[in-house]
Amino acid sequence: MSEKKLKLIKNVDTIFTADPDGRELSDAYVLIEDNRIKSLGSSPYGGEEPEEVIDGSGKVMIPGLINTHHHIFQTLFRNFKEVNSAKLFTWLTELYERWAKIDTRAIRVSTVIGTAELLLSGATTTSDHLYLFPDDQNDLFDAEVKAAREIGIRFHPTRGSMSLSKEDGGLPPKEVVQSEEEILDEYGRVVREHHEREEFAMTRVALAPCSPFSVTDEIMRKTAELAEREDLMLHTHLAETEDETDFCLEEVGMRPVDYMESLGWLTDRAWFAHLVHVNEREIEKLSEAGVGMSHCPSSNMRLGSGIAPVVEMKDTNIDVSLAVDGSASNDTSNMIKELRQALLLQRVENGAGSLTPREVLRFATVGGARALGREDELGSIEPGKAADLVMVDLNRLEYAGGLSDPVSALLMCDTKGVDFNMVNGKVLVEDGELKNQDIKDYIAQQNEIAASFYR
Repeated sequence: MSEKKLKLIKNVDTIFTADPDGRELSDAYVLIEDNRIKSLGSSPYGGEEPEEVIDGSGKVMIPGLINTHHHIFQTLFRNFKEVNSAKLFTWLTELYERWAKIDTRAIRVSTVIGTAELLLSGATTTSDHLYLFPDDQNDLFDAEVKAAREIGIRFHPTRGSMSLSKEDGGLPPKEVVQSEEEILDEYGRVVREHHEREEFAMTRVALAPCSPFSVTDEIMRKTAELAEREDLMLHTHLAETEDETDFCLEEVGMRPVDYMESLGWLTDRAWFAHLVHVNEREIEKLSEAGVGMSHCPSSNMRLGSGIAPVVEMKDTNIDVSLAVDGSASNDTSNMIKELRQALLLQRVENGAGSLTPREVLRFATVGGARALGREDELGSIEPGKAADLVMVDLNRLEYAGGLSDPVSALLMCDTKGVDFNMVNGKVLVEDGELKNQDIKDYIAQQNEIAASFYR
């Protein structure tokens, strides 16, 4: 058995722990044993001699940010001029024809680009919703998992599905949908091959039909049943636009939340992307079920979808988390900027006192951990939790004059990225740069592949 190694991060200006007591430490340290937080406290540190010492002077430390909804391959389609002013359904129908041409190389390269961008912006964990497999290329999922493992981010890929093409009343072309039998077979395969159940697992698979309107009722029910049997999480889009509500009422005679309840999806296993168009009764129903939600403010603004009622949800039993959404509807994968967007958007709707920077930080850390079912392992800086830690240096131009509250400065001022990112005890970003500089070689490949889709 190998000897455990200690790392010490010392002299940290401020630590926002996101723990249940809301502790914030000044002039503090964190001691890490392999991939686990062993202790933390106010300086000076006086314990065992560490093998490595990292200086946190002038920096704010927060738990690693947790991105709970993404479509990483869409980094190939950001700023796509044909849909720069389109709403969701138009945006989808225009892009589906191009998405039908993706292959394993496109997935691999875009996963490297998207996860690198997330790391530089403070994310230590990300989910991804991959739901189209053109011409039954099931190995797209495997390519994504492999690339994320090589980069080192903690990964929650969700095996998505679509079975209803345009011919069946859906939106996508026939070549990107699959049969019920193949979808269910692939659910089983990716769970067997990729899902890790041990503590601090780096890859956890969830099951995720694209939406309740892109698959049959039968697939939705069987997906929920399989998740229950295999102890897996569930994910899908829900109540994103008013068009979706109208479509749901016309097709099944129910609003989206009621429809999901009828399919067995109102459970604490499920977290839903968006939940923009929900009323007071539906929020109560979602709270009773203990679901999670991924708030995607930039995407909702960019597509003109609306403002999710996060202020109304924050004191309920709904696990509110934050997400960048696909980079074709956000056009970036900058996680820490998403926090500022969330803060300001809610204040537009509800007033300046409706949401605080610290509440938003909790959405993006412990809220994300709860939404993914990993609150015991991730989301806060506490002894026994994973060493997923982020630091931002406040000695920058954008913070000059704004240091009366170092924690809120991360949201109130113009934080462009992070200076330090540790995932599972391993430093992946140092001095604001990726330690793996080979990742930059993928930029030209990404632009080459994206250009082929323009044509």
